[in-house]
Amino acid sequence: MKTLILQHDDCLRHDPGRRHAESSARVTSVLNGIGGLPGIEILPAPVATVEQLRRVHAPEYWERLVELEPPREAGENQVALDPDTFLSTGSIDATLRASGAACFAIDQVIAGNAKNAFCATRPPGHHADAKVAMGFCLLNHAAVAARHAQSAHGVGRVAILDFDVHHGNGTQSIFENSQDVLYISSHQMPLYPGTGYGSETGSGNILNLPLAPGAGGKEFRAAWSSSGLPALERFRPEIIIISAGFDAHVRDPLAQLELQDEDYGWITEQICACATADCGGRVVSVLEGGYDLDALASASAAHVSALTK
Repeated sequence: MKTLILQHDDCLRHDPGRRHAESSARVTSVLNGIGGLPGIEILPAPVATVEQLRRVHAPEYWERLVELEPPREAGENQVALDPDTFLSTGSIDATLRASGAACFAIDQVIAGNAKNAFCATRPPGHHADAKVAMGFCLLNHAAVAARHAQSAHGVGRVAILDFDVHHGNGTQSIFENSQDVLYISSHQMPLYPGTGYGSETGSGNILNLPLAPGAGGKEFRAAWSSSGLPALERFRPEIIIISAGFDAHVRDPLAQLELQDEDYGWITEQICACATADCGGRVVSVLEGGYDLDALASASAAHVSALTK
């Protein structure tokens, strides 16, 4: 079986502004980085359904986003939801494809039609909570996928593993009282959004692994080896979802961690080994951050290469 890659050109239409770090070039870089890899199959991402979204997001929140999207004939193409997060013409289609990709990936992996999957989509999702868009994020794709696995496929325990350089405050908020979902995040601290302290444990299902500015692969691997991976093994997930942010890379301009491509390959191999042992290898990965285009291409290639092994 192959590693499934989900993408769609609608994800290129979300436009937060010419100078914004979260540009459509990010997806192009990822696809260029992974396009020649053996063992992958690229398919178009479908649109998420309202039912899938409402398992996580409040109906009034989603309806308000749809209302705020600028119409195609509008002269001004961006609506600011906060200083960093924007809606443009095409944003709704883009974020629906991203959540739809994650849900479709769940379907295909559980059905045994793919070894695992990576969703090369945007905008990212892990800062969005049930009722608030923030941090470039409109919908929380990993959260939507987790609830889809449980509601549509009867999965009991879902693990969401997040190695983006920023803490996934939205994912933590959504699941902090849900003992059927384990959330583990390594991230730089201090850094936006200011959450992710080790003392934040939810109902015993949240594990934060904060890393100091300047930390590199040694510290990253130690945190996951000593705490993150053992917690994952104890949880015995039935499926694993990865919030795959590549902005902890040494070349990324938005933070100060110093990971290399091989660190992303290593953590992916470790996660896949746990998945093989506990849940039949079921892994679905969703693109989050990563804002140096060359680093994004090479780090995502290391990630996908590890998925295909």
